[in-house]
Amino acid sequence: MGFLVSFSFFFLALVINQSTVVGQTTAESVIEFPKNDIRDTRSVMISSTNLSITNPANFNDVRDDIKKISLNRKSAVVSYSDPYTGIDTRQHMYIYYNNGVTEFYENWTSL
Repeated sequence: MGFLVSFSFFFLALVINQSTVVGQTTAESVIEFPKNDIRDTRSVMISSTNLSITNPANFNDVRDDIKKISLNRKSAVVSYSDPYTGIDTRQHMYIYYNNGVTEFYENWTSL
């Protein structure tokens, strides 16, 4: 009888320990998702697409600045492609964001 009781305590302790670990990592992943950082960076990237048409040299400077600022302030690797015009005359651009925990890819299309 003592063996059964001790074994059941051991089993319950193991189950409770695993549920704590699962709950902790789930909560941390929600906290660590940089939604506002992605929104801010994305909005600056999209607003810089007008520069690619009017002044391509300034567009490259702005893109380099965005990459450097994101890396220094947020420790995030950010890159995006030159906006290109597709068959439908809309602008298309690929956006990439990675801060070591979260990766974000987007294929942006203008309206």
